[in-house]
Amino acid sequence: MALSAPTLYEYYTSGGITSGLSTNQPYFTLNDKNVTLYSGALHYFRVPRQYWRDRLRKLKAAGLNTVETYVPWNLHEPEIGTFDFGNGGSDMEDFLHVEEFVKMAQEEDLLVIVRPGPYICAEWEFGGLPSWLLREKDIKVRTSDDRFMKHVSRYFGVLLPILAALQFTNGGAIVGFQVENEYGSTEWKKDNESFVPDKVYLEQLRTLMVRNGIKELLFTSDNPSQHGDVGTLHDIFQTANFARNPKKEFDSLKKLQTNKPTMAIEYWTGWFDHWSENHSKRDNVEFRQVLNDILRYPASFNMYMFHGGTNWGFLNGANLQNGKYQPDTTSYDYDAPLTENGDYTEKYHIVKNLIAKYNKVITKVPPPPKETPRIRYPDVEIKQQLQFGTIVEQLPQVFHSTDVVPMELLPINNDSGQSYGYTIYRTTADIPPNSVLKMKGYVHDSVLVLVDGKLVSPALQHSDDINKFGYWRLKDGTLTLPEGKNSTIDLIVENWGRNNFGKLEDFKQFKGLTSDVFLNTHVLKNWEIRPLEFKTKWTKSLQGWYDLSTTNLTLNKANLEVDQPMDTYLDMSQWNTGIVTINGFVLGRYMHLGPQQTLYLPAPLLKPGTNEIIIFEHFTPATHVKFSQNPIYLKK
Repeated sequence: MALSAPTLYEYYTSGGITSGLSTNQPYFTLNDKNVTLYSGALHYFRVPRQYWRDRLRKLKAAGLNTVETYVPWNLHEPEIGTFDFGNGGSDMEDFLHVEEFVKMAQEEDLLVIVRPGPYICAEWEFGGLPSWLLREKDIKVRTSDDRFMKHVSRYFGVLLPILAALQFTNGGAIVGFQVENEYGSTEWKKDNESFVPDKVYLEQLRTLMVRNGIKELLFTSDNPSQHGDVGTLHDIFQTANFARNPKKEFDSLKKLQTNKPTMAIEYWTGWFDHWSENHSKRDNVEFRQVLNDILRYPASFNMYMFHGGTNWGFLNGANLQNGKYQPDTTSYDYDAPLTENGDYTEKYHIVKNLIAKYNKVITKVPPPPKETPRIRYPDVEIKQQLQFGTIVEQLPQVFHSTDVVPMELLPINNDSGQSYGYTIYRTTADIPPNSVLKMKGYVHDSVLVLVDGKLVSPALQHSDDINKFGYWRLKDGTLTLPEGKNSTIDLIVENWGRNNFGKLEDFKQFKGLTSDVFLNTHVLKNWEIRPLEFKTKWTKSLQGWYDLSTTNLTLNKANLEVDQPMDTYLDMSQWNTGIVTINGFVLGRYMHLGPQQTLYLPAPLLKPGTNEIIIFEHFTPATHVKFSQNPIYLKK
């Protein structure tokens, strides 16, 4: 490339800015100059803040000129009316500097597309919706329901002015905003009932955006051959989502909107994983062929994902397919051009070569940054434990209720309920011989049963066990309990992630216990309910650690000594099921059934000196924490 090539911003803004991204002709223009958008999805909240520039520069080095990101409402307003855009005090605050991310993208000579919600899908917990919305009785999310829209209006009133100041025509980077996401997928018919997407709601979202200063291009996204224009308004620009058959999808778009540019806002580079299922991989030859067909059409694109990143903590989403619940893994590697830890793949080089072949606007492109080094730290021994009874004693809140209550309706977090983690339900009862505990309906999403402090529900050993008592696939599960007088019964229920996609009826999802629990024919009553959220402050305050034993439901502590923090992976293949915290921060979930066997641990989550690793193991703990230089997936 000639050294005299201009930067992207020099090319598109020389002489001043008079207009933004335009669709008033069959091709895009930006500031009245032809532009093809070569975009990649990179979610700031899935990547450590210290790595944003590295990932953005790698994206730019591939020849892309645009980065796209969602904005997760559930992180930016974790409690009703309490906002966090980087310094709000939540455990995720360092991931939430969205303004800094957009400005950094501009510094790296990239344009930005923002998909601000309120709903984002993204295989993210509840599709980015805050779980406290469910406290509004009979609320209908993603509709013009006043109960929903009052919260959207408040949130947008805070978020959108931040983004409005960063628009291209204001001298910033943002060239487009999504109004709603795959709204056509909410259309459904069942028996004599049907739901047609709410056009009033779409108009309300657009009005809120305009009222809060948004003036760049507005668009919606759907699969056009399946959903047509049911998920949009006639005068909002439509884009396409797909994995293959671009000509079919783009031809469908052209029938829906004539004399407009053509764009795939989601060209799926790979796919995501569900726990206990196979690891997803996409054939690179097919990937190249489809991307080549997109460019040859010709059309603009946004690769979903260009860099997947990580579903930290409890923030993974889930799918409901015909009532079948499928929680997503902690890793969101997505088989994307950049791996979960930011390494280059063959797909990356395919992208770089194809853009170089088709791109007619030559601007400066940086050399690809070096890959971030990784290390396999030596094994560290589990030195101390806390058993379940000691854990319960240190929980700060207990609530008394005649009947069971879902986690979302608990009066905690400034009356915003419990969003994530575990909820412990305790009651006492006489247990006659051969008594049977029955969980009415489905468990949301797994349950561990203790009687007088002893685990009596079976350990998770084989993939078929998820079809049995204690897990999300079994309806009306039953378990025989040991005999006892005035026995204490504990039910530890874990939220494995709320559904993030599809029919609106599938968004009515409470976690914890949502239906009566029976002992034989009698409904159990008079519950003590304790939230177990694993917030950083609480985890760091734990006391009473003692030497290692081998019981179930334990917190297990090891110290990792580090001189200079480096990226690594925790190898959890010798453990069964649970979560890992690093210096109090919930890194993610693990399950020995896979497919994911390792947890990505980036250097920014470590510190020089002693790093405290605490593992909440549901069943029998291992004796050591092991590390790996590379991710490991279970082969089935």
